[in-house]
Amino acid sequence: MSLKEICNGLRCWFDKFRGAPNPRQMDSERRPEDTYTSPTKKETTRSTENYSASTTSNNALTMALLGNTGNGVSATGNSILKMPAFESKRSSGSVTSTSEMKDAVVDGKLVKVIDTPGLFNFLLRADFVVKEIVKCIESAKDGIHAVVVVLSVRSPYSKEEVTAIQGLKILFGDKISDYLIFVFTGGDELEDDQTLDDYLEDECPQPLKEFLKSYRDRTVLFDNKTKNDEKKDNQVKQFLSIVDTVVAKNGGKPYKNEFFVQLHERTDKTYEERLKEVRDKVASKLKQTISKLQQQLAEEKSDPELARETKALRMKLKDCAIL
Repeated sequence: MSLKEICNGLRCWFDKFRGAPNPRQMDSERRPEDTYTSPTKKETTRSTENYSASTTSNNALTMALLGNTGNGVSATGNSILKMPAFESKRSSGSVTSTSEMKDAVVDGKLVKVIDTPGLFNFLLRADFVVKEIVKCIESAKDGIHAVVVVLSVRSPYSKEEVTAIQGLKILFGDKISDYLIFVFTGGDELEDDQTLDDYLEDECPQPLKEFLKSYRDRTVLFDNKTKNDEKKDNQVKQFLSIVDTVVAKNGGKPYKNEFFVQLHERTDKTYEERLKEVRDKVASKLKQTISKLQQQLAEEKSDPELARETKALRMKLKDCAIL
């Protein structure tokens, strides 16, 4: 066998190894969400080639996807990347996955998607949330161009989601609002002639409707189940167009705060030392965030039904504040 044949064989083996699924990912990720419709064989080949080529590009769009269990976060990530990058299955179990980043070249752009289970759920154990936040910061070393909140037209907009968005602003600062984009999954549930604007105007819960007034130009509807290639492409193009607008409005600068800067700056400290310092700061900030959320909930005046939900939420936050 010639040296060239040996090299070709090794290259094929390496490519196959690199594309193999992560056993930890397969065992741990079980989201009760939209099931992503797998692409055709031709589409899969094209996406895999794009994924391999993406590592050579410096012009990347990095985005963090977050949302409640059942809203279709991982399936949305797959739709954006046009490949089954994240495991997406229907299940009644809780979220046990960890933050993970995948990338692909989509419509000529290198897109990096971070699936972040801990960033949106302040009701999980605080130590888990801290770990997931730090892991996201590690992955997005150049910052984040878009923070994508995944909601669903199938699920009632809950008080927990309102609290989570408020928590994001407290934890990361008001500047994070400039990077927010809202994706509504469950597009297949709407009537044929019903648009997202129709849903937001006629069926959307009032608290969410009021909140989204400032973000109406940053909302998009996704159908993660569709097998219609044109529909798949159009929704991704619309989404990327919104991302481009957000990037432009922010002067092309991705979101960063003190955590990002401290972890990735070059100093005489080792990476592990910086990582520990950032982890401690995130833990302290999270504790402050949960305390403020509890205070806000305590001060809220609402109808009896909402008051019960608010009280239950306060108790959950109290349980999760322990580090």
